[in-house]
Amino acid sequence: MERTASRKPISLRLPFDVYTLRLFVIALALFIAFSLLLPGKFLTVRNLQSMAVQFPEFGILAFAIMITMLTGGIDLSIVGAANLSAIVAAVILTRLTAEEGGGLSLAVVIPLAVLGALVTGSVCGLFNGFLVSRIGITPILATLGTGAIYTGLSFVITGGPAITTTQLAFIGNGTILGLPIPVIVFILLMLAFVIILNRTVFGFNVYMLGTNPTAALFSGINSDSVLLRTYWLAGLIAGIAGVIFLARTNSAKPDFGASFILLTVLIAILGGISYTGGFGTVSGLVLAVLSIQFLSTGLNMLMLELFPSSAAIFFRQFAWGGLLLVVMVLNYYTEQRRSKQSTKSSQ
Repeated sequence: MERTASRKPISLRLPFDVYTLRLFVIALALFIAFSLLLPGKFLTVRNLQSMAVQFPEFGILAFAIMITMLTGGIDLSIVGAANLSAIVAAVILTRLTAEEGGGLSLAVVIPLAVLGALVTGSVCGLFNGFLVSRIGITPILATLGTGAIYTGLSFVITGGPAITTTQLAFIGNGTILGLPIPVIVFILLMLAFVIILNRTVFGFNVYMLGTNPTAALFSGINSDSVLLRTYWLAGLIAGIAGVIFLARTNSAKPDFGASFILLTVLIAILGGISYTGGFGTVSGLVLAVLSIQFLSTGLNMLMLELFPSSAAIFFRQFAWGGLLLVVMVLNYYTEQRRSKQSTKSSQ
């Protein structure tokens, strides 16, 4: 009861909390540290542009992890759903623009391809939501299984090799007002989540369900409906990520971004999203995405300076794990202190 009382949904409507402020310091410290350690390399326009087009790939997927974790669940199928969505879009682009497919105009085919990816992701999300909310399967097991199904379907469609197409390259490499289009998509998604979680009944219900499912039930919240919509939204986000995958790499393959699941879970935990549900902010998630990008790029450049080999990749993974443990320990003691303060104030 003490833990529940210390995590009221209303407190989550504040744009910043202690987790977010701490993460802001971490992100700023990483940026300054690598700028000083790598003068003339890290803090350059070229490197900043390179980082700007990299983080939306996994940053967008992190929102799908966030929304499901807020309910006390998780979606481990997002990478499989994203790849399947990208493959559907690639098939539409290659088949309908080919002469045997009628040679339709790109002005018609591109919207159809994007729509196909979004519908595919949505269907995957609805299927996950059905298994979790209606059948009652534990989210981690349900989405672990569906993730394998989506990956298997991707292999069936492609036969194994990647499907290549450059029709969406203008999205992956284009800019609007100097900002890469993938970054604009990330920003729009961030703003949408701020509104959804802080200004809608659905957002309140998501927090309420994650904080105390029993209280949510007695409050008249339709838990099944909330869960179904939550996993549908995660699937839709996976569809958006699939479009970005295809646009950035000019290809779609079943096993792209195999490490993104671990990475997005890491981002969510770093961002202060509670794995038990009911606590987390968009600002924390965004700062976690930036922190991981700074750490990844900085370590790659630093390790290549010291050891010109593949050691940079393995050391980066080591650093991710170390950073995760440090932040989890800090979060634990912060939660303990918050619980004690809540207990004293209630006496």
